[in-house]
Formats: sequence, structure tokens, C-alpha cells
Amino acid sequence: MKNIQQFTAVIEREGNMYVALCPDLDIASQGATVEEAKQNLQEALELFFETASKQETADRKKINLFQD
Repeated sequence: MKNIQQFTAVIEREGNMYVALCPDLDIASQGATVEEAKQNLQEALELFFETASKQETADRKKINLFQD
């Protein structure tokens, strides 16, 4: 069974590209369209969770919980 987590995503236009950011984990990607940026961010998040240790994941979440 997959562990489903929900994170915030912010997509902004920068020039002729779109930048997608997950501020909860400080992971970003980009694309030529909003949909492409969203898909690329989802892929980046999946890769992060596939490769990051549980400690690294927990540390990133904690850092963002306490940032001003």
C-alpha cells in the first residue's frame, strides 16, 4: 500500500517557462507549460522519495516547519 502525503506546489511563470516549487521540501522543477511543470515536479518528488533516507525526508520537513 502506498503512503499518500499531500504537499503544497507553487507554479509561477518565469520568462517563457513555468517553474514549479514544492516549498514543503524545497524541491523544484520546470516546464514549457503549467502541466509539464506540474508533471516534472511530481517526477522530482517521486525520485526524491525513492532515493532519500527516512532521516533526510524528516529533516527537510522539520526545517520547513520552523522557517520564518
